Order: sequence, then structure tokens, then C-alpha cells
Amino acid sequence: MTLFLGLGIAGIVLLVLSLIFDGILEGLFDGVGVLNGLFDGLLSLPVIAGFISMLGFGGAIVLGTTQLGTGPAAVTGVAAGCGAGWLTWKFSKALMRDQTAVTPRGDDLVGSAGTVVTAIPAGGYGEVLLRLGGQPVKYSAKSAEPVANGAEIWVEETLSSTSVLVRPVQR
Repeated sequence: MTLFLGLGIAGIVLLVLSLIFDGILEGLFDGVGVLNGLFDGLLSLPVIAGFISMLGFGGAIVLGTTQLGTGPAAVTGVAAGCGAGWLTWKFSKALMRDQTAVTPRGDDLVGSAGTVVTAIPAGGYGEVLLRLGGQPVKYSAKSAEPVANGAEIWVEETLSSTSVLVRPVQR
């Protein structure tokens, strides 16, 4: 029984380590021929951890609740471990398919409208309020002509990650 409980606890510890140090074991074997990609999918660390923990705890439950002995407990533990490993693999595949939206970039600002927050002198810098990914963001702005505070502008080009070239909207 102690062996099975030890395996169960070791599986949980391995699972916690795989969550904390995600990808380290997989990275150790990158480019090592036969082992390259071995720990992806069915042999990923979370799947192995799920198998080991259910092998241990399943065997311990059978030993503790029946008089069947170590052999049937081990077989039951292996079956429970295979089930847990398979479920872990399926859940991880489903989670990997769940992709987030594309992260907005500064180039996405070109062609968008905004408002001047700090007046922009001719050839100098001021500040404008733009929307990037639905969120208001303040940028440094440069214009060829002076633009007054509160005026509506149009973004012509991104100059850097924090500044844009703008022109006033003609009404």
C-alpha cells in the first residue's frame, strides 16, 4: 500500500512541477534525434503525471478496500492511470485549440481617428488619444501643421511604439 500511495503522491508532485516549469523537460530534448518531440502529446509531462498518480491512488484504493492483493491492485491502477492519462491528453488538446485573438500592434493604428489631448505645434510633438484593441491609449504625436487641443486627427503612420504621425481631419 505504501508503494501505491508513494506513486500517487509522486504523480501529484510531478504534475505541480510540470505546471511550474512548463516546457523545461520538453526543451531538454530538443534536437536530440530520436527524443525530439517525444514529450509532446501522449507522452507530455502532465499526461505522465496523471498516469502515475492514478496508478498509485487506484492501486491503493483497491488494496485498502478489497482483499484482492497486489496484482489486481496494480492492474486496476494501470487501467485508472491509462484513463487519467487519456483524459489529460484530450483536455490539453482541447485547450491548445482555444486560441486568443490577435494582439493589436502599433501598425493597426494607421488610418484610425483620435483626439488631440495636448496641442501639437508645427513640426513638434503633442499627445493624442487613440483606441488600440478597444482600449484608449495616449500616444506622442507629430504633425506637419499645428493642431489644437480637442481637434480630431487621422493617423498617417506609426513612428515608434509610442509615437505617431497625424494630420487634422478636414471638415
